[in-house]
Amino acid sequence: MRLLEGACTVDRHDGPGTLAHEELVARVEGKQALICLLTDAVDRDVIGAGADLKVIANIAVGYNNIDLAAARERGIAVTNTPDVLTEASADFTWALILGITRRLSEGERLLRRGAWKGWALDFMLGADLRGKQLGIVGFGRIGRAVAARAGAFGMHVVHNSRRDGMPLDRLLSTSDVVSLHCPLTSDTFHLIDQAALARMKRSAYLINTSRGPVVDETALAWALRERMISGAALDVYENEPAVHADLLKLDNVLLTPHLASATVETRTAMADLAVRNTLAVLEGRPPLTPVS
Repeated sequence: MRLLEGACTVDRHDGPGTLAHEELVARVEGKQALICLLTDAVDRDVIGAGADLKVIANIAVGYNNIDLAAARERGIAVTNTPDVLTEASADFTWALILGITRRLSEGERLLRRGAWKGWALDFMLGADLRGKQLGIVGFGRIGRAVAARAGAFGMHVVHNSRRDGMPLDRLLSTSDVVSLHCPLTSDTFHLIDQAALARMKRSAYLINTSRGPVVDETALAWALRERMISGAALDVYENEPAVHADLLKLDNVLLTPHLASATVETRTAMADLAVRNTLAVLEGRPPLTPVS
């Protein structure tokens, strides 16, 4: 905020939650820049109301919340925040992998409700990772960072992306852990549907830290309930902040509230990069991290 306020007149939303869409449309009028969050729907209405906009700076790597075509038509630069959240997101992905395969949240819930009766040889057995296959769907910065950590756990990595890698069907049918790191596009909406889940091993685990709609939550609840897969760990959801009611009833799913990049250092770096992108464009310089 000090960087911004030293160079601009700032209209800041300080209220709780996301700014209502109608208010965003009203307040963008006359503004030259918009710094937004992934929860802000910067659609054609917002962009149309911002007749003076030169830059839209998203504090996120993904930008499915922004109508890129409408921005392009108006010659508005759109930026995101790659790189600065890669390591935190990759670390968190491994926290989810370890958490679900070793049943950490399930065990904590059991203990908190007073149901633990003491150590037993066959009590709450999880799954080892060593010697198993990690399938990564989406092999960008975060996907590669997740893969780089796999050796520490003795896992073999395969990947699927738009450009190369193993065919998705084969990755799903052979992997012991499937971790999603692809962007949300028309091609990846419900990429993991009932048919995809049915291809997975019954002993496999699904991890999603990408975008919620990549997974069909109704199909996932079915797969978990019927033990078509062993478990899932989700940090993102189809209709955030709502979570599919059936998922909330199941023990073999670990649920976290969109925390993958949530460290003080990372979120500060994301905001700082968005501000520096904004100031660059307003000062007539190229943005640091433009969305192509």
